[in-house]
Amino acid sequence: MNGLIPIVKRELLSYFRSPVAYIFIIIFLISTAGATWFLGSFYQSNQSSLDPFFFFHPWLYLFLIPAVGMRLWAEDRRSGTIELLLTLPVNLLTAVLGKFLAAWLFVGIALALTFPMAATVYYLGSPDTGLVVTGYLGSFLMAGSYLAIACFTSSMTKNQVISFVLGFFICLILVLLGWGFLQALLVNVFPVWLADAITFFSFSSHFEGFHRGLIDSRDVIYFLSIIGFMLFATVIVLEHRKAS
Repeated sequence: MNGLIPIVKRELLSYFRSPVAYIFIIIFLISTAGATWFLGSFYQSNQSSLDPFFFFHPWLYLFLIPAVGMRLWAEDRRSGTIELLLTLPVNLLTAVLGKFLAAWLFVGIALALTFPMAATVYYLGSPDTGLVVTGYLGSFLMAGSYLAIACFTSSMTKNQVISFVLGFFICLILVLLGWGFLQALLVNVFPVWLADAITFFSFSSHFEGFHRGLIDSRDVIYFLSIIGFMLFATVIVLEHRKAS
């Protein structure tokens, strides 16, 4: 893993050298605030809780995270700099992990900047701190899973738009698997055990535990497994390109 930290630093700084990063953060903050205050009917609920805030994260990430991840490798492939990167004395796994960690840290910074919402909730009442902490932890892990998928789709194409669309639809399927109407449809089509196995891969159901204040090792392992598997798949795609 020699060279991991320099890659992370370089990639993370590259985000903030571009106005795109600041535009993303502004859009992220506005969309989360709008979803919480208006779509989530925060004030009408008369509860000092961040439930509406976390409820919309799986849906907001569908659009926002693939937008961050679509440039990870697609831009390098389009500009031709990927050939230079693949010839450097850096392990390919290290390069993939470095790019991913930098993007994940960037998303984490954007998530941390939503702290005024938490501060507002504490100002208005006495929310359960455990729910707030687990909600943020689950959201960060889920964002990493979205991002790992976007990293994989970005490695498959030179076109950032195609990468975004592919990442969006893969993540959309994984979100919808946790919704009741699709679960009922799967039960009608497949045996119950197979339907349960399919719905197990839902982002929504694994995030729900964090949303309710529970840190279940199965949910943590699920998100980390998605990240690990998709990054491994990214390495395989790039290794194939390197060999060809």
